[in-house]
Amino acid sequence: MRRQKRAFTLLEIMIVIFLITLITGAVGYNMKGSLDKGRSFRTELAMEQLHDLLLICLEEGTNPEMLAKEPRGFLKQHNLAKNCDKIVQDGWGVDFLIQYDRNKNDFKIGSSAYDKYKKKISPEASLSEEE
Repeated sequence: MRRQKRAFTLLEIMIVIFLITLITGAVGYNMKGSLDKGRSFRTELAMEQLHDLLLICLEEGTNPEMLAKEPRGFLKQHNLAKNCDKIVQDGWGVDFLIQYDRNKNDFKIGSSAYDKYKKKISPEASLSEEE
């Protein structure tokens, strides 16, 4: 008796490829939300850390306006961080917006990408923060 070799048809292969693509797309879509949450968390921590480092530089007699304009150089000069380029960036890789408030003698650190993310996840909460 001779056995016939059974091969996959083109239709069967295409169905398998379609199913793999569909599953990969669903997993990728769900993973994007997790990545944004991670970036948000990293941004919050980096803002706190950068704020503390800027206050240390301020205590050492650094001009606050110059410090707000060019934090990388002062952080490198005072040797306060290993990777100064990463500290001044949020989780999305965008530089923080740093302002010095003379009245409060404090720095305000913000991120445009972080603000967009916060508005996207809860538009109601961002409206109440602005008021």
